[in-house]
Parts: sequence; C-alpha cells; structure tokens
Amino acid sequence: QVQLVESGGGLVQAGGSLRLSCAASGRTFRTYALGWFRQAPGKEREFVASISWSGGSTYYADSVKGRFTISRDNAKKTVTLQMNSLKPEDTAVYYCAADRDSYSDNPSSYDYWGQGTQVTVSS
Repeated sequence: QVQLVESGGGLVQAGGSLRLSCAASGRTFRTYALGWFRQAPGKEREFVASISWSGGSTYYADSVKGRFTISRDNAKKTVTLQMNSLKPEDTAVYYCAADRDSYSDNPSSYDYWGQGTQVTVSS
C-alpha cells in the first residue's frame, strides 16, 4: 500500500513557476508508476504528467508539454512536478497518484491518490 501527500501549491502570477512535491510512504513505492492529475471547478479530473517506476519514461498532456517537468527520487520516495510559464488555465487542485501497472493517462487505472494541493494562477 502507498500513501501520498502533496505539497507546494499556492498562488502565483501568470508566467511564474511552482514546484509541487508528493511524499510517499510504503515499502513498494519504487515499483509504482506515478502521475499528476488536476481538477478545476466544474470540470473532470484530467491527466497532467506521469513517470515510470524507474523514472526512465515520462508522458505529458499536450497542454503542459514543454512547460512542466515530472521527476522522481525513489530513494527519497518523492515525485515532483516543476511547473513553469504558468497560465490562468492551469488553476486547479493537483493530485498525485500511484499506479502499480503503468504510467497511464487514465485516472481510473491509478490505485492510490493524495488529498490534492491547490494551484491558483492569476492573470
């Protein structure tokens, strides 16, 4: 079992940067693929980025490609999302999730979720 806790959200102006972190507990952390999702008010949860268990493969939504970077440190049991050139449309609650099978873009395939952290980008 994996427990996930996100941090690093906040309020930032358009064009600014934020770095989200997700701390995990559980002995099998390094065997899970990890993903970041977001959900804006009145909208469905959407995929942002994911990373394989080894960190060797990453996958990004087109809307964040070139602006966001996902990385993980299996020794520290953390996954981070570096967000640059933020836009007002990036405003959402961001969730970290763990998938025992693959670094999918489908939220239904993920087994464990954090509680989320709010990111607000002002124009």
